[in-house]
Amino acid sequence: MKNKIKEYRSIHDITQAELAEAVGVRRETIVYLEQGKYMPSLKLAHDVAKKLKTKIDKLFIFNKQK
Repeated sequence: MKNKIKEYRSIHDITQAELAEAVGVRRETIVYLEQGKYMPSLKLAHDVAKKLKTKIDKLFIFNKQK
């Protein structure tokens, strides 16, 4: 899954560590999220979007599966 976490972090000048602490996960989780290697729970996606002051559908790009 693609996302714009890194882009929004940059806009708000938030480090991976700061975002991780704010949403209650390890920094490595944010790294994996940004790389598209981790599928977040709905709660985590919501918390990340809220911290980055955007909506889930603006932050995460869901690919339609056939």
